[in-house]
Parts: sequence; structure tokens; C-alpha cells
Amino acid sequence: MNLSFDFEKPIADLVEQLEKVSQVAEKSKVDVSATIKELEEKIELTKKNLYSNLTGWQKVQISRHPERPYTLQYIETMCDDFIELHGDRTVGDDKAIVGGLGTLNGQTVMFIGHQKGANTKMRQYRNFGMANPEGYRKALRLMKMAEKFNVPVVTLIDTPGAFPGLEAEERGQGEAIARNLLEMSVLKVPILCFIIGEGASGGALGLGIGDKVYMLEYTWYSVISPESCSSILWRSWDFKERAADALKLTAEDMLKNKLIDGIVKEPLGGGHQDPTTIIETVKNQIIHDLNELCKLDVDKRIAQRIDKFSAMGVVVES
Repeated sequence: MNLSFDFEKPIADLVEQLEKVSQVAEKSKVDVSATIKELEEKIELTKKNLYSNLTGWQKVQISRHPERPYTLQYIETMCDDFIELHGDRTVGDDKAIVGGLGTLNGQTVMFIGHQKGANTKMRQYRNFGMANPEGYRKALRLMKMAEKFNVPVVTLIDTPGAFPGLEAEERGQGEAIARNLLEMSVLKVPILCFIIGEGASGGALGLGIGDKVYMLEYTWYSVISPESCSSILWRSWDFKERAADALKLTAEDMLKNKLIDGIVKEPLGGGHQDPTTIIETVKNQIIHDLNELCKLDVDKRIAQRIDKFSAMGVVVES
């Protein structure tokens, strides 16, 4: 089991005990099966108690685990084949956003998502999943292509935010994201959005308008990261845990506030513990929802999408 965080120490201590007992059993040939069984049960109970009571900041940490599956791993595992498409036809090909056509359960789907990279070199190549304007324009080009050929769109969101550099602003970062929000609102084909890791700010929202928006269990979605919020309010990162709780950024908080449509259950401890299972779970959710959405009349589907987002944040005072 992959245990990387301070809050997982109680589990790590028990796992260490289990390994020592197992080593003793191998060397001395003493029967310690009862002890091993007791430790295994204790580990399982500790895991359930720990992961069912995580704070907002602890879920943020899990969402950033470097071994969580990223967009390309989801696509390549789910699809029978995948053809990646490149470029926005204006500036260049943003490596932080990937997209292309894949075959899922016999149906062609346009997949678009943020790609962070599995190691340091790849993260630099992918700009840590922080897209430039040309990345969002590439995403929009692919969505329009999907609309032209009546192909549903699936977006996989995992970004610490849109790239905040001066050159990105000069090339129209805000306009590119705003254009995506407008066009996705009225796109004629079904759109499914999944937050598979971090969902930060407009960088996430630029791919986040859909008929169904889901968050994986240990992910977060917010207008600002806990660290940035802490640095603005308290002039220090030391209050990031407090900021995470105040932002109500967990999947449970977002569902309670009717900002997402559902939560995708992850393996205990996070998707990095069992990538195959979480990818299969997301795949099944996509297949189920596309079957339902493709049955709806286009105008009705678009009206429902617009009504859903229009209702967000509406307060009725008596």
C-alpha cells in the first residue's frame, strides 16, 4: 500500500508491525497466523476510520498524489484505440491539455483533459497541467469538431489552475476560458465532465461545463487553492488547512451545494492505490450517462444544461 502522508502514519505503523511479524514467522517457523489476522483486521478498520473522516486539506493532499492516474492513463486504459489531435490552428500545441478521438464500448468519444506528467521531466514538458490560452482554444476546436460529427465529449479535469504568466494574459487567457464557457453551454452534443484530481479556478472551469459534472471522491474543486487563499487572507501559507475547510471544496461540499451532479467512489485511500479499479469505475459511469444523454432531444438537453448552471448561486430572500 502506498502511504505518503503524515496523516497515514497510524496505518504505516500497523503495516510495519505486520511486516515484522511476517519476517519472524518466515525465520522461526513459528505459527503467528492469529497475530497476522488480527493486525490485518486492525489495518482495515484503521483505514476505514481514517479515510472516512478526512479534512478538506487532507483530500487536497490525496488529489495531488503523483501516482494518481492522469488523463492519458484514463484514456489509454478505457479506450480500444485513441488518436490524439494537436494544435489550436492559431498559436501552437499546448502540452498541458490533451485531446482526441477514442473508441469506448463501441462508441466514438472526443476526450479532452489536463495532463500533468508522471515524473519531473514530463511535468515540466506539460507545464504541470497549467494550460495557456492555446490549450483552451485547442479544447474548443476539438469540441466543435465533435459537434460537427455528432460525437459526445468527455473532459477530464486535473489542474492547479490556468497558467498565470504574463505571456498567457497577453494572448488572451481570460477570453479563451470565457469563450469555452459560452460555447460549452450550447454545444449540441452530450458533455460529461470528471474532476479526477485538482479542480482549481478558471483553469478547471474552462473544461467544466457539462450535462453531468462529477468529482472523484478524493478531489477538490474551488475558485482558489487553499495555499493561495491563505496567502491572500493571512499573508502566509500557514493557514492552508483552515482555508481548505472554509472554501468547502470537497466533493461532499460541492454536491451538498448542488454545484456538481455526483461523486465517483474511489478505492479506499485514493485512486493511486488501485488505478485499474478507479479507471473502470469512471468508464462505467461514462457509458451509463452517454446512453441516457444520447436519448434526449438536443434542444431539451441544452436547455437542461443552461438551467442547471443558471440556478447555481441563486438565493431567494423571503
